[in-house]
Amino acid sequence: MEQPPGYTDPQFPQHVCRLKRALYGLKQAPRAWFHRFSSFLLKLGFHSSQADFSLFVYHSSLGTVYLLLYVDDMIITGSTPSLVHTFITRLSNEFSMKDLGDLHYFLGVEVQANEKGLFLSQTKYALDLLQRASMIDAKPISTPFVVGQHLSAEGTLFSDPTLFRSLAGALQYLTITRPDLSFSVNSICQFMHAPTEDHFRALKRILRYVKGTAHHGLQLHKQSTHDLLGYSDVDWAGCPDTRRSTTGYAIFFGANLISWSSKKQSTVSRSSAEAEYRSLVVATADIAWIIQLLRDLHVTLSVPPKILCDNQSAIFMAVNPVTHPRSKHIAIDYHFVRELVDKGTLKIDFVPSHLQLADSLTKGVTKPQFYLFRSKLSVLPSTTLTLQGGDKGESNSP
Repeated sequence: MEQPPGYTDPQFPQHVCRLKRALYGLKQAPRAWFHRFSSFLLKLGFHSSQADFSLFVYHSSLGTVYLLLYVDDMIITGSTPSLVHTFITRLSNEFSMKDLGDLHYFLGVEVQANEKGLFLSQTKYALDLLQRASMIDAKPISTPFVVGQHLSAEGTLFSDPTLFRSLAGALQYLTITRPDLSFSVNSICQFMHAPTEDHFRALKRILRYVKGTAHHGLQLHKQSTHDLLGYSDVDWAGCPDTRRSTTGYAIFFGANLISWSSKKQSTVSRSSAEAEYRSLVVATADIAWIIQLLRDLHVTLSVPPKILCDNQSAIFMAVNPVTHPRSKHIAIDYHFVRELVDKGTLKIDFVPSHLQLADSLTKGVTKPQFYLFRSKLSVLPSTTLTLQGGDKGESNSP
């Protein structure tokens, strides 16, 4: 580091500037800014959530205020408008900030208020992605994945792996508001290291599906009950290369889908019951985190959370703390679900396979099933637009 030309101190030509605070752009800057901002909020009476350290909650007899921070962007809401306005004024006095009014756009997610509640979508992001992939004029398709297809590592390598990784990575961000894309995107992202022609065809199929459903998004309902309901499912030994299973779960808070996942398990399961049990444990861990988050938000559940599974053997292993030849080799840390069931803080029930909403998160399903599960997951078209394509029975060929 040197003194800038023209500003050299003649008395101390070898001296340099001493930093009194982190400069914008340095790796220390985000941590310094977060410490500065959070310290001020704590002085105002806010408390940092233990489930998410970027969430701050103020709770008193006057009302509750929630503040969610992402670097220098924030969302502020609460139970009392006057209390929210008071905190915004105090923040404005301490920091240079701009109030953008009601929430419309945050980190690429578009927020639209309607009579039911809030509609979350990423239409602009989806259209920009299609433009970048040169598929803005592609023919739409009805489903993002071929029924019964399992991608394999074998095949002719794709000529431009950088393009594949760029588009596949961009599709991952689209799953923030599109749970109907989770399984298909997860499937292609498993081959980032060596994509083949088949993998790129599967990626283009997803983009063709996005083309017809670019204006779809996630509907959140303002009228809802305070209960947690999860669906857990698995595709046993679905990977043809490793024979590992794919876990899928969807968790609802009342009528609102708030968490979902589609991920390949880290170990091989010896039976479908074992695979389903591992999937139950993953869903239980996420529910445990959500319970802590709701506790920080001062939201009380009306009934104990429940997980629905379509495998009776897995349910038996979860609710009966006995050693069984099919489960004695499972790592002990997986059995924490039994402790929650035994305490009565979690319930596990059976659901028929045709009503298992997490089924579309573990495998490619038929068009009628896919449409049913998509609507049940609250993935709907925008109410302000009339869509063309995507839902008019286009060809299902990749």
